[in-house]
Amino acid sequence: MNTPFELAGAKARIVYIRTVKAEDLPDEIRAQTNGLDELYAIHGADGQVLGLAPDRRLAFHYARANEFAPVSVH
Repeated sequence: MNTPFELAGAKARIVYIRTVKAEDLPDEIRAQTNGLDELYAIHGADGQVLGLAPDRRLAFHYARANEFAPVSVH
């Protein structure tokens, strides 16, 4: 479950965006990365990976399109 917080008077669900190396992914997922060395993972507040994106811009777009409030993790 994601942590809601107040954002401009509305509840928002936070997700975290961070880079992941393709070599650290399971073989069946790595086979679908089209040769990318690095992807962006979208994590729920509990740490569960909700999705992967080929670049940071798309990761933030996917999160917002699904009514999440994305935050970068360094």
